[in-house]
Amino acid sequence: MRAAAEDSLPMLLKSFHLPTFAREYGVVASQAVKEGLTHEAYLLALSRQEASERAERRVERLLTDSRLPREKTLGSFDLGRLPAKARATFASLRDGAFLEGATNVLLFGNPGTGKTHLVCALGQELVRSRRTVLFTPTFQLVQRLLAAKRDLRLSAELKRLDRFEGLILDDIGYVQQSREEMEVLFTLLAERYERRSVLITSNLVFSKWDQVFKDPMTTAAAIDRVVHHSVILELSIESYRAEAAKGRIGAEKAGPESQKGGTAGAVLKRKGKN
Repeated sequence: MRAAAEDSLPMLLKSFHLPTFAREYGVVASQAVKEGLTHEAYLLALSRQEASERAERRVERLLTDSRLPREKTLGSFDLGRLPAKARATFASLRDGAFLEGATNVLLFGNPGTGKTHLVCALGQELVRSRRTVLFTPTFQLVQRLLAAKRDLRLSAELKRLDRFEGLILDDIGYVQQSREEMEVLFTLLAERYERRSVLITSNLVFSKWDQVFKDPMTTAAAIDRVVHHSVILELSIESYRAEAAKGRIGAEKAGPESQKGGTAGAVLKRKGKN
């Protein structure tokens, strides 16, 4: 009877969707016997393992669904490059409280300043706090919305996007800017207004958003909805690529001089020996 119960226990645990219980119950039981744990303590130890692994699996699912570039993490971003105000603002966003108020996050800066990396790093922080996030280049999402509109399923597509607490629209200034594209993008922003957050990166300051939305009235309406509840980060720093290029040029200029100095030093040493 005992053997039959043991044989059926793993199957029962799997049917209850407790894979960690099914895998670890024997190991933890042996440990409980050695340590003289009570039944309650044994169950608590198993439950903690199950909860921990379940949380890890959920985060992994959310990361996969988010489509965030995995390499763009906070650990690989030099926060020291940011202006003090932007650094403090970014720190205030990491707990994800802004999502609860459907507050938007807007990142402005020239190409190469790290806007995409920073917003993706924030996205990963949010996901690890079990928030739902979706990352997409703006032009790709606009094309999906256009296709959905043509197929008379735009409402369904907007509803699908509504599942995500934070929608990251990368490079809003690179939309191809046809009237149809402007309309579906405005519809998206209007749909999420005061309900869900958008996180937007842009090379274009607001005064140039008419290049995206074309019509002055639509541009003003879009900006109004985006800015009403928002946090703005301005990355007024030099491009990573420009800094790297300067570093290479500096190294190339210093190279021959260093080599000359090294040769002269070697000659002096030889003379000294003679």
